[in-house]
Amino acid sequence: MRPTVAEFVGSESPGAPRAGAGGHPCQGLYHAPDGARPRVALIATHYQIDFAEHYLAEFLAARGLGFLGWNTRYRGYEGDFVLDRALVDIGVGVRWLKEQAGVEHVVLLGNSGGGSLMAAYQSQAVEPCVPPGIGLPPAPGAGELLPADAYISLAAHLGRPDVLTAWMDAAVTDEDDLTRTDPSLDLFDPANGPPFTAEFVARYRAAQVARNHRITAWAQAELDRITAAGYWDRPFAVHRTWADPRMADPALEPTRRRPGRCYRGDVRAANRGGRGIAGETTLRNWLDMWSLATSPCRSEAHLAKVTVPALVLNADADTGVFPSDADLVHKAIGSTDKTRPDDLAGDHYFRTPDGARDIVADVIADWIAERFPGAHG
Repeated sequence: MRPTVAEFVGSESPGAPRAGAGGHPCQGLYHAPDGARPRVALIATHYQIDFAEHYLAEFLAARGLGFLGWNTRYRGYEGDFVLDRALVDIGVGVRWLKEQAGVEHVVLLGNSGGGSLMAAYQSQAVEPCVPPGIGLPPAPGAGELLPADAYISLAAHLGRPDVLTAWMDAAVTDEDDLTRTDPSLDLFDPANGPPFTAEFVARYRAAQVARNHRITAWAQAELDRITAAGYWDRPFAVHRTWADPRMADPALEPTRRRPGRCYRGDVRAANRGGRGIAGETTLRNWLDMWSLATSPCRSEAHLAKVTVPALVLNADADTGVFPSDADLVHKAIGSTDKTRPDDLAGDHYFRTPDGARDIVADVIADWIAERFPGAHG
């Protein structure tokens, strides 16, 4: 493997100047093989998690590829997220790779939550479709994005509304009182399982969707009420969002994952804890990001416009992304050149077993080399 180097990249973005303290709205690290100028580079971005030091960056740079771990203006600020503005920021990174790094081909790496985000980028780049945030003008530059040349989904969800709804505790009966529960839908009541019956799972899934729609109806009505009074927005919390039946019952979509676990550890304890996705949101943020009915952050429509070569990879011990999630991503992709290999060994971050990240990097590098000859220099 080649030695690698990393370069800090900071940039302003249309409509987003540098902060008063000096920080750039877009920041990241560009990893590359030492002394080489890669012909192909990947870019990875998330809705709010810092991807500058992405776990695959050095592995892929050591294989002759460029890798830009890129952050938008919303890193750490998911409650402020607006999709079209984030896509403009991703476009700044793609343009930097083409115009400054001298890359010929850009590959979008949609990792975890970033899967739907990068699909939305490609969708907007080939056929502008993403609406502005509620009550906001269109983002400057949103219609001038450079399309990428390939797309990779890596341990990725279908979208923010989809993953939230799949993880929501269906037994919640009062959004203002996290202790109120419908016992017949309580995932953690031994009377209900595990193992869970097909009838229980069907009722549970329907109740999850209904909960998402209830919050949407309330958020829209509340936004109408406060804006009529001259207010812009208000924060609120969504409780108990670590309760996917697959987390509690390993017989549902059997994999090598640890039973009873989620990304925050024991699933029952996490569900009763104070931190979960959408735990800190606002009315506008809910409608723009988390609502099944109104959010543009669902990937299926965007994936249909991904017609470049596409690769879908999944981990066989992931406690939050399951085989059916990866299958749905693969099915939704519009490309005729799309690949879905068997799930690879490892957890959500491919931390185990030893060498898992090397294997993932080899699979990605080989797939890229087949489609872009000479990619590794």
